[in-house]
Amino acid sequence: MPDWIQIVLRALSLVIILFFMTKWLGTKQLSQMNIFEYISGVVLGGIVAIHASTLDSPYYYAPLAMFIWFIVPYMVELISLKSKSFRNFTQGKSKVVIQNGKIMEDNLKKEHYSTDDLLENLREKNIFKVADVEFAVLEPTGKLSVLPKKENQPLTAKDLDIKLAPEREPQTVIMDGKVLLEPLANLSLNTNWLETELDKLNVSIENVFLGQVDSHGQLTVDLYDDKIAVPSPSQKPLLQATMKKTQADLELFALATENEDSKQMYEKNSKKLQEALDIVSPYLK
Repeated sequence: MPDWIQIVLRALSLVIILFFMTKWLGTKQLSQMNIFEYISGVVLGGIVAIHASTLDSPYYYAPLAMFIWFIVPYMVELISLKSKSFRNFTQGKSKVVIQNGKIMEDNLKKEHYSTDDLLENLREKNIFKVADVEFAVLEPTGKLSVLPKKENQPLTAKDLDIKLAPEREPQTVIMDGKVLLEPLANLSLNTNWLETELDKLNVSIENVFLGQVDSHGQLTVDLYDDKIAVPSPSQKPLLQATMKKTQADLELFALATENEDSKQMYEKNSKKLQEALDIVSPYLK
């Protein structure tokens, strides 16, 4: 067999083995590698590169070496899940680098983390003053976790005592011009409903690049042709506007009539409709 064919076969087979080993080690190996996992990843890649291009050594040496470098971090990970002290030793511990707006210089030095590194990471989080930080932790992965002081945190709906409707994950029901039946079923909808909504937008399924339905049953679409403007969903705003108009009309009827019974009836129903508006308004925003 020619050497170039052997190299191709070795490279392909070793890459496939490396792919499955990486999957077995878990997604953490890809996103948040600690020191031990980083070393293992580099060595595994080196083994593949060397044995894929070198024909002097037997092929089985490569899977054997890869298996050893796979099983060691795998066992370390299993032990780490059961032992906090072992996990601290192999993966490291988080270090507090800012507390109450004050930099912990000793912890920075222990991690070989310069002041410039600290300020750069703070700026990436849109924080330009150390005094604005309540608490900052340097994670074992090198990521800086920051908690701004309360007065520097953005306002939330909870802070303003505003009730918001719960949101669920939007379901993608059209992709590349094709209907996805499973997401539709998850929303208890069908293709007839989808076709009706598309007719309202004057759009055909074939022209839709991406279509999504939110938890309130509103369809939004992105078309292949970016020059075509698609109207925004209007069901919820229209419903809210109709309810407000009806409530206002009842108040006007109560003011306009001289019949006391009719006045009380209009006022009673106006209050009921206002209560209903208060309940459903968070869901219609």
